[in-house]
Amino acid sequence: MYADTRRRRKEGRTDERLKKGAVTARHRADEGLGRSRGGLTSKIHLAGEGGRRPLGLLITPDQAHDGIMFEQVMAEVRVPRRGGGHPRTRPDALSADRAYSCRRIRTYLRRRQIFHSIPEKKDQVGHRLARGSAGGRPPAFDRAAYKRRNEVERMINRLKGFRAVATRYDKRAYVFHGTVTVAAIRLWLRD
Repeated sequence: MYADTRRRRKEGRTDERLKKGAVTARHRADEGLGRSRGGLTSKIHLAGEGGRRPLGLLITPDQAHDGIMFEQVMAEVRVPRRGGGHPRTRPDALSADRAYSCRRIRTYLRRRQIFHSIPEKKDQVGHRLARGSAGGRPPAFDRAAYKRRNEVERMINRLKGFRAVATRYDKRAYVFHGTVTVAAIRLWLRD
């Protein structure tokens, strides 16, 4: 093996295992692992209510962009009504960061009549201004509502307070989803 590796290096061919940071084997889709700066990890996408308690969550590989999973996370939100009937699926208001600033998400929120406070990206502002009157008016933005966006970050930190969530011992994504769900239930029970 050693002589074979030396010969490959001499010829300019390197094995994948020799490259720094290379993935040696493909991961199965049900593991929910993806490559990022921190290595092989997964991402927790979640929607929460004002008291820093999760309402809906999804687990994806880490390279998945937040904006792609927005509609699936919103579909996970179900709040039962006290008097019975269909659960409530539409929040009164929503605050999100710039990752969710795209036309598709804004159209989705307008169609569902959800007031949202999402800042516009600088390149989007430039493109809109470059189009002149055809660019339309800027989207509504409420600074007071946006200040509450940090509650989601604090909720994630509370979830990461559970060791099993922070280190992800589970191999499969559905098992890790169960671990995060149990941690979310414990957050609800604490308050």
